Amino acid sequence: MEKYLDGIEKPGRYLACEINAYHKSFDQAHVRFALAFPDVYEVGMSHLGLKLLYELLNQAEGVMADRVYTPWIDLEENLRKTGGLLCGLETQRPLRDFDFVGFSLQYELSYTNILTMLDLGGIPAQAKDRGPKVPWIVGGGPCSFNPEPLAEIFDFFVLGEAEEVLPELVEIFRGWQSTTRKRRHFLEAVRTIGGVYVPSFFAVSYHGDGTIAAVDPEYPDYTSVTKRLVPDLDAGSPIPAKPLVPLLDIVHNRLGLEIARGCTGGCRFCQAGFVYRPVRERHPGVVLDRAIDALANSGFEELSLLSLSTGDYCRIEPLLAALMNHCLPRRIAVSLPSMRVGTLTPELMELIRRVRKTGFTLAPEAGSERLRKVINKRIRRDDLLVAAEHAFDLGWRLLKLYFMIGLPSENQADLDDLVRLCLDVWHLAKPSRSSVNVSISPFVPKPQTPFQWVPQIGGPVIEERLSELKARLRRPGLRLKWHHAGHSLLEAVFARGDRRLGKVLVSAWESGARFDGWSETFRLDLWQQAFSKEGLDRSFYANRERPLGEMLPWHHLSAGVTKGFLVKEYQQALQEAVTEDCRFGPCSQCGVCDQLAVRPLLHKKLDAGVVREEGEAI
Repeated sequence: MEKYLDGIEKPGRYLACEINAYHKSFDQAHVRFALAFPDVYEVGMSHLGLKLLYELLNQAEGVMADRVYTPWIDLEENLRKTGGLLCGLETQRPLRDFDFVGFSLQYELSYTNILTMLDLGGIPAQAKDRGPKVPWIVGGGPCSFNPEPLAEIFDFFVLGEAEEVLPELVEIFRGWQSTTRKRRHFLEAVRTIGGVYVPSFFAVSYHGDGTIAAVDPEYPDYTSVTKRLVPDLDAGSPIPAKPLVPLLDIVHNRLGLEIARGCTGGCRFCQAGFVYRPVRERHPGVVLDRAIDALANSGFEELSLLSLSTGDYCRIEPLLAALMNHCLPRRIAVSLPSMRVGTLTPELMELIRRVRKTGFTLAPEAGSERLRKVINKRIRRDDLLVAAEHAFDLGWRLLKLYFMIGLPSENQADLDDLVRLCLDVWHLAKPSRSSVNVSISPFVPKPQTPFQWVPQIGGPVIEERLSELKARLRRPGLRLKWHHAGHSLLEAVFARGDRRLGKVLVSAWESGARFDGWSETFRLDLWQQAFSKEGLDRSFYANRERPLGEMLPWHHLSAGVTKGFLVKEYQQALQEAVTEDCRFGPCSQCGVCDQLAVRPLLHKKLDAGVVREEGEAI
């Protein structure tokens, strides 16, 4: 790869000399995975899930895993000019030589990057065009809960957590290697693995108005697919003791440790909160031991405790205190990036400030308490202001606020409350000369959530509301950031789209669409031309309310949460009614947890102590 790097921006993206990389032999391995992240190195190396799978696969006997990220536009041009192929970082072998290329599907606006990587890797874009020696193209991640726009590109998808699926997949592949190697036979075998979705085994038909008429399965025993999950994270998804250390500064350049998975907060807009249920926690003693090992083996200067809601972790305060005892003398910062206002106690804030104050983030999501009831965000205005004031008093100099606009039933009064809340926080910051960053994102309805039926507001309305907020929040020390309306529109289209969008995707990519999630490279005009060429209407997918009885593109795919529960939550939203967190209250009967396998394990860990470095129990 080095011969293609002359004149390339940030060649460190492609050198693969990271500390703790495995560098297993390609030729000696029986099964070869290329773990692909469809964005640049700095983004992909910040993603924890890919690192966990990298560790899991390379720990397996006879299996090797390499990594590959989307080359920036300059390297793509070099490869095309010279006829070079995109290779795995460590092996420097073209993608077409691997057995599997597994894509992490985190964001709909990365889809054109998938086509770039396949094309540069020497792999046909359409699954039907691949022969017996071409790698299997696999997708996983949150976008796999509606992968229909990618149905003709991928061979199969993994719904849920791949740690459970990969050992079974490797075993079937080893058996298939000794047969005639017909691709059909392999797909027939992997469809028996729980959580694996083979889109070619389902046929989709449409009504005259464009809505889906039927999703017809080819096999009577394979009519739907439900996600897989890891019941016990400590046993099924171990934390790497020797984490990868990046060659250059990345988006989240710190040691990320997953302490829990899943969230039952029930925010109705949040796809992650529904597709990653139920809550599972790692044992605090295991987290502490692994943190100490990983810090010693990496040299990171910041440790981040990761989950969808870190403050809800059952033993967060004693765990954080034990980590501080280790990190304080070493000047290692500890951050908690996903705290709810209700769990942000003064004691926690005091612990965090003992080493070094990193960014402080609060996410009210909506400006008014009425709208927070609609989205089931149980945050009171007064509690948020108290948390902000306490943060400034403790010495934080930057506070970040996150909001969405265009939420269901949003009105002018809600926007007025959003402005007032921001200005109130800004006034609290002024005495200490602190700054406030306000981030605004247009609401995007997502599959497998109670808001999967609601429309996204149109682009002109988004622009109008953004303009109003820009004007009203113009203050020194108050910085407003926002997402491009075109980005959000395209995200909504592909989030709720069907298989017909595959042609639009290919058309836009062929016209030059690349890195659509990046403002400097996003070309809305290319997408408008592609939709026009293929005769599809963006508003049909993004701005249309879906009747509850309409068959949705992901009708045959399940995150385990029942449709009845999602409908009930949608109706609760319309009534501005709040649903309590079932983790701390009565079971909400969402359908994902049988109350037998996961919750007793969680309750057992609720009673578990943390062991300090010196062996004293907390």
